[in-house]
Amino acid sequence: MPAGNSFRKWKIYLKRFFKMSNKRNKPEMKIKVCGMREPQNISELLEIHPDFIGFIFHELSPRHCHPQPEVSIPKSVVKVGVFVNKSLEYILLKKEEFELDMIQLHGNESPAFCSEIEQKAAPVIKAFNMDLNFDFEKLSTYEPVCSLFLFDAYGLKAGGNGITFNWDLLKAYHGETPFLLSGGIDSTMVESVKNFSHPSFYGLDLNSGFETVPGIKNIANIKQFKDELSA
Repeated sequence: MPAGNSFRKWKIYLKRFFKMSNKRNKPEMKIKVCGMREPQNISELLEIHPDFIGFIFHELSPRHCHPQPEVSIPKSVVKVGVFVNKSLEYILLKKEEFELDMIQLHGNESPAFCSEIEQKAAPVIKAFNMDLNFDFEKLSTYEPVCSLFLFDAYGLKAGGNGITFNWDLLKAYHGETPFLLSGGIDSTMVESVKNFSHPSFYGLDLNSGFETVPGIKNIANIKQFKDELSA
């Protein structure tokens, strides 16, 4: 399917998701588990049915995914490739190699570049690092060309810093593009997540807070976390 059509399908799906969620008055929280790398660990994760699985293509990250894990991932799980200031050609290469469903851009990519990825590769998740000086007004130029936003903590590394930011900052976000909440989320934060409310809150991005070592997730902890969130 051409990327542009895939993007439009995502937009339609997201509108239906929030419409149904509003009727239930309790949105169904989505879970993305990022930084997966090892085949056995991925197979174990798939047994607890995450909504998204993320593969990082950033050589400076200890979670850099290479070579391709030999594991079958069901179509019900959205495969996300995470890139930091990479070229269109590199992203297209990995998109085909890993059969990626979405592209997460975690650098300083422009709205024009997001639009190009949406047209030529796949729907875009654009990540932004939050701090007290973040300008939410700039997001208006990204909204037309992104399916999801991801709000992460500001840190020295592009991601996986294990730092949590002040979620109250998101009160200043009044856009309609749904977002994933990221940054240092771990198993101790069930009540904090349950108490967090925002009309565009779509789900969580889990990474370093559930690892035994970088790139290896504690699947039992993720399962318990998921179960407690839904209880």
